[in-house]
Amino acid sequence: MSQLYKDDHDDWVAVCLKYLLFIFNFLFWVGGAAVMAVGIWTLIDKSDYLSLLASSTFAVSAYILIFAGGLVMITGFLGCCAVIREQRSCLSAYFSCLLLIFLIELVAGVLAYVYYQRLSEELKQHLNHTMTENYAQPRKNHITHAVDRLQQDFKCCGSNHSSDWQYSVYISSQEAGDRVVPDSCCKTITLQCGQRDHPSNIYKVEGGCITKLEQFLADHLLIIGAVGIGVACLQICGMIFTFCLYRRIKMDPY
Repeated sequence: MSQLYKDDHDDWVAVCLKYLLFIFNFLFWVGGAAVMAVGIWTLIDKSDYLSLLASSTFAVSAYILIFAGGLVMITGFLGCCAVIREQRSCLSAYFSCLLLIFLIELVAGVLAYVYYQRLSEELKQHLNHTMTENYAQPRKNHITHAVDRLQQDFKCCGSNHSSDWQYSVYISSQEAGDRVVPDSCCKTITLQCGQRDHPSNIYKVEGGCITKLEQFLADHLLIIGAVGIGVACLQICGMIFTFCLYRRIKMDPY
């Protein structure tokens, strides 16, 4: 009688674990979609700004998230198949996939954290040089477009101050046409509106575009980190459930 009760108890535990894994896989699939969406949003929404950064760490973190998100969605489907088949070999493969994704997301999280720590210093060292040396120069159209969009989106002018533009290669050239700042600094853009740098005409924000871009990138990195941590916590739960179910299921027959 005690053996029969033990078998019934084991079956009940296994059934509960299977249902928990099904629920986990659904949440895991949704989490994977969220991770992929955050990565795509990071690259597409303000992709122009990436050309203003000295390193590719920010973009690499986003690409890793997209890859991990796609892998998560596929693994969630495979996890359901593993639970239905109730084979130790399938559960082992599923556990390995969860562990692999966890490590990938860990790498993305570390990259995002490291970049977050040196983001301010990188912008201070490179943004002003990029804007003054490369704006409106031959074969630098992507930089020009990125700077124009940056100044219009964030309503700022110059890396630290609008006066930074007086050291610009473009402003010093004949192509500038007596402009003291690019037209994208103007509150209302019209042809050659950059000839007048009065506060009523151009954006004069304390801290310039560096402060605005730094805040934008920092917010994105925090979102990347929060989503990554949330999905990583789900994966830890999934690995625990998978291991417990693995222990409950009998060995596959030869």
